[in-house]
Amino acid sequence: MDKVVASAAEAVADIASGATLAVGGFGLCGIPSELIRALLAAGVDDLEVVSNNAGVDDWGLGLLLSAGRLRRMVASYVGENREFARQYLAGELEVELTPQGTLAERMRAGGSGIAAFFTATGGGTQVAEGGLPWRYDGRGNGPENVLVASPRKETRDYRGRDYVLEEAIVADFGLVRAWKGDRHGNLVYKDSARNFNPLAAMCGRITIAEVEHLVEPGELDPNSVHTPGVYVQRVVALTPDQAMDKRIEKRTVHARPEET
Repeated sequence: MDKVVASAAEAVADIASGATLAVGGFGLCGIPSELIRALLAAGVDDLEVVSNNAGVDDWGLGLLLSAGRLRRMVASYVGENREFARQYLAGELEVELTPQGTLAERMRAGGSGIAAFFTATGGGTQVAEGGLPWRYDGRGNGPENVLVASPRKETRDYRGRDYVLEEAIVADFGLVRAWKGDRHGNLVYKDSARNFNPLAAMCGRITIAEVEHLVEPGELDPNSVHTPGVYVQRVVALTPDQAMDKRIEKRTVHARPEET
């Protein structure tokens, strides 16, 4: 029952090149930064990553991206990473852009044993009709340069509205970050870090959690647990310095009174 491992490097040691990863977090909030850096140091590549976004150029998944370790991204928002845009437009990276709510539900469904589901999101658009550019050939970004395009999806009419069939996502590994966690793998997230972390934990066949505060079994209020330990196989306790090492995606400040 004690799922704590000694280090992030040990926790990711069996993640091989070519694996599919579900990575939690929202923007840079709640991302498993230590596990990502351990993967970078391990040298694995050809990874497919499912995540809300790809981090920024020098932090989070952006580190793996800049090192050329990612083969494919399934994401809903990628606007803060210039290297991501460059690789996608150059045909170096395959990208499956997915509506954010649909992505969340695909991950939740994967962790719930649901193979697929119908949603109204995307009905009547290229999300359903296909043709979205997943990979370019590297010679341009016109329609003639699309090497891989999204397929047409099954649709059905329910009460006069089109619904799109979306397949669940099950990843080889789930990587998440929690505010608190116990040795049994029960996790609590804080504020915006709760976005996508529970879903990434659910849909990973093997889920690894880095936790800012490791507590003993019984210390967490069961009513406050967001991810039950049944979904988590490994726990990494962060040092205080690691727990504090966080980035702000966009820093916005007011002008000083004397400058206005």
